[in-house]
Amino acid sequence: MTKTSEIAEHWLGLCRKPPVVNTLLTDTGILSESAHEGLPDGGSGGSGTIRRGIGSALSGMRTLNRNRQLLWFALLAGLVLAGNTIGYGILWYIGWILADETILPLVLRFSLEFATLFCLVFLLAGLVLNISSKKEGSASFFEGLSGAKKYLKAILLWSFVLAFAGMLLNRIFFYSDGFFWHFSSFFTGTLTQFPFTLTLNPSTFAEIPGYGGRSVLFWTYPYGFMDALIFSAIHLLLFILTAFVVPFIILEQKNIRDAVAGSFATMKKTGGEVAVCAVLLGIIVFAVFLTYLLVQAAHGMVTPPNLLYARPTDAWIALGIIYYFALFGVAFVMATVGGIAALDLFTSAKTGKMPGSS
Repeated sequence: MTKTSEIAEHWLGLCRKPPVVNTLLTDTGILSESAHEGLPDGGSGGSGTIRRGIGSALSGMRTLNRNRQLLWFALLAGLVLAGNTIGYGILWYIGWILADETILPLVLRFSLEFATLFCLVFLLAGLVLNISSKKEGSASFFEGLSGAKKYLKAILLWSFVLAFAGMLLNRIFFYSDGFFWHFSSFFTGTLTQFPFTLTLNPSTFAEIPGYGGRSVLFWTYPYGFMDALIFSAIHLLLFILTAFVVPFIILEQKNIRDAVAGSFATMKKTGGEVAVCAVLLGIIVFAVFLTYLLVQAAHGMVTPPNLLYARPTDAWIALGIIYYFALFGVAFVMATVGGIAALDLFTSAKTGKMPGSS
C-alpha cells in the first residue's frame, strides 16, 4: 500500500511537506505526520488500528440507526445493481445474436458499467452530503442528492475512470490462469452448489417467447447475474482502494487529480482501519450467506432432487426468493454502513479523533 501511494503521489505531483507544529492539515487536507502521531495508540499500527477500524464500523451502524433516511441509499443502490443485472442479461442476448461481433459488445459493456457507476457514485455523493449536513435532525436523503448535482462533472469523470479501471481488471482476471482464475472458479463453484443454485432449472425461465425459445430473462439468470456479481466484486475493491475520493470532491472541493492524490495519501495513514472495517462488514454479509447451510442440513443434501429434472416447488421458490432478498438486503445495508464509516475515517484523519468518539 505504501509503495502504491508513493508511486501515485509522484505521478500526480503531490509533494510531501514538512510537518508543522499544531497544524493538522496540509494543503490537501491530509493529516500531517506530526499530527498523526498524536492519534490514539500511537498512529496506525497494532491493536489501535483494529479498534479504530471496528469503531468506524460501529459508528456507521449507529449513524444509520439514528438517520433512517440513509436507507434510501441501500434501496436505490440495490435497484441500480438490479438494473445492471438485467443489462448484462440483455448483453448476453445481444451477444448470442451478434456472435461474430467483437467491438460492439465491448462498447455496450463499457457503457453499461459507466452508467451503473455514475448512478452509484452519484448516490454516494448524496450520502456524503446528507451525513455532513449541519441541519438539526435527520436531513432528507434526496436533499443530499439534489446537492450532488453541483459536482456532476467530477462525478462523471470519476465514474469514467472507475469504469475503465474495472474493464481493465476484468480483462486481466479473465485471461489470468493464476490465483484470480482459481478464486473465480471457487467463487462460481460455491454459488452453484448451495440449495438456491444459480442453475435451478433453465426450463423454468426458457419457455417464454423470445429468440430461439430463450427470453432475455433466461440470459439474465444466471449469466447476467454472474456478470453483475463479478462487476460488483471488482468495483467494490476499487471503491475500497479509493475510499476517500468522493469525500475530497464533495467536502474539500478538489478536482479529480487532487482528490485521487488526497485519497491515496489518506489511505497511507488509515489503510489499516479501512481494511479492518471492510473485513468486519464482509464477515457480517458472509455469515448471512452461510445460513444456506441450515437449509442444506434441514433438507439433507445440496440440491433437492426435484430441482434437477423438474420445476421446483412453489415453496422452494418462495424460500429462495426470501433468502436472496435477505442476503442482498444485508449486503446493501452493510455497503451503506461502509460509506458512512469511510466518511468517519476521513473526518478522523483531519481531526485526529478516534472514529466514533464524541
